Amino acid sequence: MNVFYVLNGKKLKQYFIVFLAALFTAGVIYAERENLTVFQRDDGPAAIYQVNTNKKVLALTFDISWGETRTEPIIDILKQKGVEKATFFLSSPWSKSHPEIVKKILDAGYEIGSHGHKHTNYSELSDEEIRKQIRTAHAILTEVTGQSPKLLRLPNGDFDKRVLRIADELGYRTVQWGTDSLDWKNPGVDNIVKRVLSGAHPGDIVLMHASDSSKETHKALPIIIDELRAKGYDFASVTELIEGANSKGAKAQEQKPAQPRKSPTL
Repeated sequence: MNVFYVLNGKKLKQYFIVFLAALFTAGVIYAERENLTVFQRDDGPAAIYQVNTNKKVLALTFDISWGETRTEPIIDILKQKGVEKATFFLSSPWSKSHPEIVKKILDAGYEIGSHGHKHTNYSELSDEEIRKQIRTAHAILTEVTGQSPKLLRLPNGDFDKRVLRIADELGYRTVQWGTDSLDWKNPGVDNIVKRVLSGAHPGDIVLMHASDSSKETHKALPIIIDELRAKGYDFASVTELIEGANSKGAKAQEQKPAQPRKSPTL
């Protein structure tokens, strides 16, 4: 028995239109493939670890979360050594309880950034709680300093894509570091100096601490400054460093930092 499939003219026309539409769509995608690739490579805001520059300039940065005996000696050393630019990342509870020390940082001309409010890993918080932490710190630091901070260094250096996105939405640049002194481990003055000098490079952001838990930073700092100057380095605030060169960001990855800070008091 012969079976005949009959397609009327209307059906053929519909199939032909669908075919043309599919062909047109494929052509558009092909023609715009470069734009799509660019869009797909955009992973959102990135944390800044260093900047691209050929100039021998870097930023010395200091995180503070607690204590009152280490910060002033560090300020004095910076002033004595003629380092006019540096950046201090302050936790808001510490700033609120030590306004006189905050004032000394400002009077010395050093930049202040936010080190957040509660010292915890923000990647473990909800979106709403992340916003609350950043906004709370912002309000307190603005009240204490009379300035609105624009830089954020997250507690423990911990972040994921959500944290970076929310920080960006709230007007912050998230700042990490290129060279970690590991001074918070109190490994000995020589080891702190060696780590900084071996890691320092043009456009670098150097991480140190001015909390009481870091007992050797103020001893290592004069040596670090002298040795960096001997190598031809000058010092800038993080903002000056960023504005003076194209920022080099690392892609946000949802993982803990390579050197997690286990102590909640750094």
